[in-house]
Amino acid sequence: MKDLVKKFLSDTDRVKITESVQKVEKTTAGEIVPMVVSSSGSYPLSGVIGGLAISVPLALLGDFFIGPKVAAFVRDIWVFLGLETVLFLIAYLLVDRVLWLKRIFVPEGEMLDQVRTSAIASFYQEGLYRTKLETGVLIYVSIFERMVWVLGDRGINEKVGQGEWDGLVAIIIDGIRNNRQGEALCAAVERAGGILKEHFPVRPGDTDELPNLITGK
Repeated sequence: MKDLVKKFLSDTDRVKITESVQKVEKTTAGEIVPMVVSSSGSYPLSGVIGGLAISVPLALLGDFFIGPKVAAFVRDIWVFLGLETVLFLIAYLLVDRVLWLKRIFVPEGEMLDQVRTSAIASFYQEGLYRTKLETGVLIYVSIFERMVWVLGDRGINEKVGQGEWDGLVAIIIDGIRNNRQGEALCAAVERAGGILKEHFPVRPGDTDELPNLITGK
């Protein structure tokens, strides 16, 4: 999954997003950090579940056709087990490496939990909770799951409702669906800036305390 971020954001997109953050932060004391990751989890069970879901029906079908032909030499159960072993290994590797196929075998709820947990962990790992006025905002995009999570620090959450963040999520998700993720992230940053400017206008001596774009795993 390492190449997902490179495919998701071009070099031009990265520059535009960084410039959008810098421009917006000149108007507010808030700190906006867009973060784009390939995936929020490895989902190891997807290969097992997918491997079984694909291999068992194929092994049964193979046993139905092949079993009678070799019945004089081996029992049907051994034909099935032999086919199942080979087909499972092939299916496991296929599911593990083909991302759209892997996604089929990961429950939506599990992906949601992973994205939320990873976003919260990133919020603290990247130091968004350390800003002077507690005005850090993380816009977290997880490509494999096709999910976005927005987190505001305590100072912001006292004044900004979840509905405002849901609006940012909708902008980005719509952009991803239309293959305009770079533009969508810029639009989300600008909207976040407008929200923060209203509650946290820029102050004299305000400095840029956090990175303007983080890409990772």
